[in-house]
Amino acid sequence: MLTKKECEIILGKAMSSKADFAEIFEEEGTNESVVLLNNQVESMNQTSRSGLGLRLYKGVQSVYGYSNETDMESILAMVEDLAQAFGKDEEKEIVLTETLVENKHLVEIEPFEVSLEEKVSLLQRAYKSAKEVDERIFKVQSSLGLVKQHVQISNSNGKFVKDTRTRVRMAVNAYAKEGDNLQSGSEAPGASSGLEFFEKRSPESIGKAAAQNAVILLSAKDCPSGKMPVIIDNGFGGVIFHEACGHALEATAVSKNLSIFTNKLGEQIASSKVTAIDDGTIVNGWGSQNVDDEGNFQQKRVLIQDGILTSYMVDTLNGRRMGMESTGSSRRQSYKYEPTSRMSNTYIAPGNDKFEDMFVGIEKGLYAKKMGGGSVNPKTGEFNFSVSVGYMIENGKITYPVKGASLIGKGSEILLNIDMVSDNLERAQGMCGSSSGSIPTDVGQPAIRVSSITVGGTSHE
Repeated sequence: MLTKKECEIILGKAMSSKADFAEIFEEEGTNESVVLLNNQVESMNQTSRSGLGLRLYKGVQSVYGYSNETDMESILAMVEDLAQAFGKDEEKEIVLTETLVENKHLVEIEPFEVSLEEKVSLLQRAYKSAKEVDERIFKVQSSLGLVKQHVQISNSNGKFVKDTRTRVRMAVNAYAKEGDNLQSGSEAPGASSGLEFFEKRSPESIGKAAAQNAVILLSAKDCPSGKMPVIIDNGFGGVIFHEACGHALEATAVSKNLSIFTNKLGEQIASSKVTAIDDGTIVNGWGSQNVDDEGNFQQKRVLIQDGILTSYMVDTLNGRRMGMESTGSSRRQSYKYEPTSRMSNTYIAPGNDKFEDMFVGIEKGLYAKKMGGGSVNPKTGEFNFSVSVGYMIENGKITYPVKGASLIGKGSEILLNIDMVSDNLERAQGMCGSSSGSIPTDVGQPAIRVSSITVGGTSHE
């Protein structure tokens, strides 16, 4: 990492142009992955990266450059190239003051200090548990992902901040076969934590959940289609809010009028049952950070309160376009990406309804037990999501499992059609891709009931 004095020299050089803001983002990181196929190590990789990104603003214009050459001569040459975009100005002196950052996401068992044998043992425990679920489980692939990232952020406003991020995640994919019927199930929890996470969420429970999902689908029937009530379960069910609504609340889209929620602060955009939050401060949360990637302290952001839109997720540059302050929402995959507004841990807050009461009065509907992937258009809010594990609801009761189900609609409509919100909040982990790269994000919700939504299915009945 550069010294504070070196950062002051670089920023001073950047501000000798007509730019009105300059920022340095430095990173040193290590990623490790261990993959098992059945009970054998398939691969083990460890990569390190080091570099910096340099950004200059003038009003709402920005230029960005990055390099893994971190000697002063190379950096100053990059600064000179970037500064030409805004023209020459007088030399400026930059004085940095370090802001001390408390690490709220403590690590008890450092992942990179644990032997490969111990890491393999964790995966073998998940494999054994998955195989024990059912004799029809014939293949299990499991992986352990570990990340350690040190960042240093400085800017022409005098900010000088350091942060360390540690994350661990285990993913298990189990495959079940009966005759020609082949199905798969997955589970992939993680946290901003050390390997102690797997004392709370055991490898056995992860392997078992993945295998159970695969086995359930062996007896699943093709899902019927049509408009019907849908109950979306807690945990990863929150991916619908994340994709269909969350991205449309990021300033990246809002500031450019590419969101259905532009200029709607203070308006009712959801059922009064819905309160939605993006909280980057959750202790050891998968999407948590002590500071965002512009060096601002993370926040708990209430996006929707009782159905009313109360906040967007805002980074500094898009905040300039919108006339708003940053909400600590600036994130990026690495120094190779210019940051922008992104989600952290986004969830619908628990309500007062009971899960079992949600089924009452439904003659025919769908219980989306586990959601899969999907796509969304932030400008229109139109989405299409697969349901990886679902059940039909008939006369208020859960009946048979179904496959091939998808949920189709618009984010603005689904928010207004939520008529029950349970009290069983859970969060689940995923990776979110956008213009600033792939970043870890939590999604979550209690079980919710949508009074009417289009279900796509494969049944010809």
